[in-house]
Amino acid sequence: MAQTAEDASAIYLYQGADRETRMVAKAREEGTLLLYTSMAPSESGQLGQAFEKKYGVKVQIWRNLSEAVLQRALSEAQAKRHSVDVVETNGPEIEALAKEGVVAEYFSPHVASLRPFAVAPQRKWISDRVNLFVVGYNTTKVKREEIPATYEGFLDPKWKGKLAIEATDQEWLGALIKYWGEKRGMEFFQKLAAQKPDLRKGHVLLAQLIAAGEIPVGLSAYSANMDSIKAKGGPVDWAAVEPLVGRPQGLAVAKYAPHPYAALLFADFVLSPEGMALLGAMGRVPTSKNVKTPLDSTKYIMLDVAAVNEEQDKWQKIWNELFLK
Repeated sequence: MAQTAEDASAIYLYQGADRETRMVAKAREEGTLLLYTSMAPSESGQLGQAFEKKYGVKVQIWRNLSEAVLQRALSEAQAKRHSVDVVETNGPEIEALAKEGVVAEYFSPHVASLRPFAVAPQRKWISDRVNLFVVGYNTTKVKREEIPATYEGFLDPKWKGKLAIEATDQEWLGALIKYWGEKRGMEFFQKLAAQKPDLRKGHVLLAQLIAAGEIPVGLSAYSANMDSIKAKGGPVDWAAVEPLVGRPQGLAVAKYAPHPYAALLFADFVLSPEGMALLGAMGRVPTSKNVKTPLDSTKYIMLDVAAVNEEQDKWQKIWNELFLK
């Protein structure tokens, strides 16, 4: 239920010696928090349960695609209906919420153990994990050695009818064009469009269709989705073809959270060694420097989420003309 809430910035920025004991006690008094996330329910549910077990504070989760998370948080803030406490979703969407003043700067002692890109310049969100855009494939339909070393290998006519991309991955397109340069990048995507890849909305759905064999190869799958299916025995795997594009996911606390202490405690928990290890165990790519991930062994480019938002219209226009006509 929406509540009358005050700006919680003073709570979020407190660094006194009694910070943790005070935060835990006050969070238990609040008793609950509401999380908006685009993380798959299997993983977000596990995080919530681990937090509840540790602190006795209930986590309610509303899960949807990242654009829906953004729209809901924005529209509620504009209507002064303060329901949400924590938002965890794609970096560009979190950055938009920061720009609109929906989320607030917060301090966490765990930042020192995270990768350098994890803290947003304005400090209004911290990246807890990364989504890696990888080539996901069904192992009964395609052999690992058949996967080309670069994306351009998929322009071979033999791949026609076997490829899919997620329907809203214009930021992936933008990253590749910027990496390769306009001429090479546009040439690649024009030729890829001529291959007529299947478009499916939602990375979880894309991964499920690859597992079902309906789609042999997904060019813009998330490694974490593929890993979670593979861990359950699904006939899938993924390859990091060059260039490997990463996008930071953001974790933020609502400026007018009805349960600010619980919000901060949850953010601290996710960014702690315990939370990072749990994300890693679920096949996610945590931003901790102390958890081994593909970022340690693969050359990657990390999206600048502020630039993604500024250039969104440009890449969206190109994407629509190529794939959505």
